[in-house]
Amino acid sequence: MNPIILILGLPLLGFIINGVLGNKLPKIVVGAIGTAAVLGAFVIAILNWSIISQPENNTINLDLFTFLQIDQLSLKVAFQLDRLSIWMTLIITGIGTLIHLYSISYMKEDEGFYKFFAYLNFFIFNMLLLVLGSNFLMMFFGWEGVGLCSYLLIGFWYKNEDYGKAARKAFIMNRIGDLGLLLGMFLIISQFGSLDYSVVFTQIAAGNTSNSMLTAISLLLFVGATGKSAQIPLFTWLPDAMAGPTPVSALIHAATMVTAGIYLTVRCQVLFALSPLTNEIILWVGLGTAVMAALVGLKQNDIKKVLAYSTVSQLGFMFVALGTGAYTTALFHVTTHAFFKALLFLGAGSVIHGMHHEQDIRHMGGLKSKMPLTHLTFLIGTLAISGFPLLSGFFSKDEILTAVFMHNKVAYALLVGSALLTTIYMFRLYFLTFHGQYRNHHYAFEKVHESPINMTLPLMVLAVLSIVGGALNLPAYLTHSEGFLFNWLKPLFMIPQSIHEIDHSTEYVLIGIAVLIFVTGFLIARNIFVTKATIPAETSTGLGGLLQNKFYVDEFYHKVFVRPLEITSSILHDLFDGLILRAFTFGIFPLLKLIGRLNKKVQNGNLEMYLLYMVIAIVLLLGVNLIFA
Repeated sequence: MNPIILILGLPLLGFIINGVLGNKLPKIVVGAIGTAAVLGAFVIAILNWSIISQPENNTINLDLFTFLQIDQLSLKVAFQLDRLSIWMTLIITGIGTLIHLYSISYMKEDEGFYKFFAYLNFFIFNMLLLVLGSNFLMMFFGWEGVGLCSYLLIGFWYKNEDYGKAARKAFIMNRIGDLGLLLGMFLIISQFGSLDYSVVFTQIAAGNTSNSMLTAISLLLFVGATGKSAQIPLFTWLPDAMAGPTPVSALIHAATMVTAGIYLTVRCQVLFALSPLTNEIILWVGLGTAVMAALVGLKQNDIKKVLAYSTVSQLGFMFVALGTGAYTTALFHVTTHAFFKALLFLGAGSVIHGMHHEQDIRHMGGLKSKMPLTHLTFLIGTLAISGFPLLSGFFSKDEILTAVFMHNKVAYALLVGSALLTTIYMFRLYFLTFHGQYRNHHYAFEKVHESPINMTLPLMVLAVLSIVGGALNLPAYLTHSEGFLFNWLKPLFMIPQSIHEIDHSTEYVLIGIAVLIFVTGFLIARNIFVTKATIPAETSTGLGGLLQNKFYVDEFYHKVFVRPLEITSSILHDLFDGLILRAFTFGIFPLLKLIGRLNKKVQNGNLEMYLLYMVIAIVLLLGVNLIFA
């Protein structure tokens, strides 16, 4: 059997079984089915790694049927397992398996347990559909599928009105980006007569497409990536997505939805490599997102919101790499980020679980003695994302900084500032949560507890990956050759990636700067939150208030877009309902009443009158027949 069928089919089967029969099955069975389905897909992908690793970019294909045939345009339901898609598949299913295992305990008290696991499996299925499709159509089906699943999971606790609003916000903002993606696909059809990757990319590589057309297509595809991967201006949905259960946050941020935009750009490398204007736009949008989100992260007090803005900022780092043409570097950071961000979110969930749903870090403190495993693994995740030397995040972030340094020194300086802010807000989060005095007056310190083994086991696995994950693409100064991931993806790209040549002395200076960034950020955070034991105020003023209120971007959007729509809707409602509909209703009412009264006289139950009506009708019919005969 084709392995693609199994990789896609197992999560889909888990969704169907739990969705149809889950309410009749024990929770442990539901959890086991959901976890085993994703684990099975992960194992199948590993078993087929050797086939994909064969020379000449070996690919496993699966053509099922023609979805639509219009003249020369043929849209097929077809899939491919190649070097890029198998890498993404391993991330999705590997991290997804750990999140499913974690969720068995985290969600065990929830009455919608079976629905939650059904939705998780469906989420994994749609993300796999997105990365395994061999054409833009299949990618788009998966793209929309993960959007639907994010809506279902962010608003999973739908009885809370704010959670429902957060789900709708995510759904609507993603539709804005999806419009750009659709328009880009329409341009691809009009220009190349196909949506198949091999056909489109071969024609682009042949150099027969105008620069203006390539720029238009790439910009529209980037709009789609901006929505899905939460870049300026379509980033505000992602922090609000924290309304969903914590495992959902981990899945969205680490392994599925937000990585889709980076995947799309890497998949279309030949298109973006020939679009220099688009690359510059991607670079500066990513840079602005990285800096802005990092600034906001400094003043957030919800443990999940800090991590959410951290994700937005790290996604900005990835797009900066894409803007410089460092596609492998961007995917490398996607990978290491999946390890430590899943670890951090699941660690945050462990803290929330151990503190009876408390999420405000100002009401925590001193938890390292009560939750030693959570503390240790969370510390490793914090070190990794902050760029501690030799951990995974150090290598992937250093690659991005090096690529930007070679491209634009101003952008490099700004990105260094963002990296410094990352270290500060992450250690602020760590120190306020695990160090100092316990500050919660509503939940006794004695009641705080470590999480069960199936929650801490995924944390331990992810902690190990966060430590050793940098080995996936070690820099040349350590191996004297290109990294493993660089060589792995090389056969896939029709236009060779630019290798950022840099002399050793400059390289060592950049490494020193990266280490200095970490040390400086750590010392600043330690001085404020350990030595001085500063606790953030409930409200801040001035610049602090601006950051705490997230630059008032949501308020701006509400006034500029939401409020005018509400006013317009109210006016149209009053106009249609108050004038047109009511006038029609009350205007026709007297006429209907008159007809009713006349009919009442006719339909009076008198047999003699009915016979008279029949005679009159017969006479009229005969008269008409004689006149027109």
